Amino acid sequence: MSEKKMTSSRRHHLKSLILGIARDLLTAEEKRVEEERARYMEEKCTPLSLPGSVQELQDLCKELHQKTDVVDEERYDLTVKVAKSEKEIEDLKIKVQDLIGKFKKPALKKVRMSADTMLQALLGSKHKVSLDLRANLKQVKKEVKEEDKEAVGDWRKNVEDKAGMGGRKKMFESEA
Repeated sequence: MSEKKMTSSRRHHLKSLILGIARDLLTAEEKRVEEERARYMEEKCTPLSLPGSVQELQDLCKELHQKTDVVDEERYDLTVKVAKSEKEIEDLKIKVQDLIGKFKKPALKKVRMSADTMLQALLGSKHKVSLDLRANLKQVKKEVKEEDKEAVGDWRKNVEDKAGMGGRKKMFESEA
């Protein structure tokens, strides 16, 4: 049996109804939080009555200072407790992973991709990169030296000059 598909107008109507209900729930939640905040502030913060004399004002300031110290100590204790519990949770997560065993690595698919497309995927489409390395090389023309050919025939003429110690024999004989 094939189920009947919902028309787009019906789907949009239901979606708008759901969104309206969600909006009403969020506004009710905001009102509840605001009322709870106001009630808490009324409990904790009594209305301030300013005394007339300087001594009474100083006593009031000392009292308020002591209350803020107490609140700061409570806040510090709670943050330490939260940090300790978060560290404990992390340690427990690591222990659970160790107890489960090895981490399963997903099987990777073979992807055929040229170096150019891989670089384009990594660097983005803005960067034009090509791996034609030979295009950037200098062109060098080989020149055949004619001196080498002449040197082959020339060695017989200068045998005496080049004899001994790589041609330096004459230098030593002339100096002595």
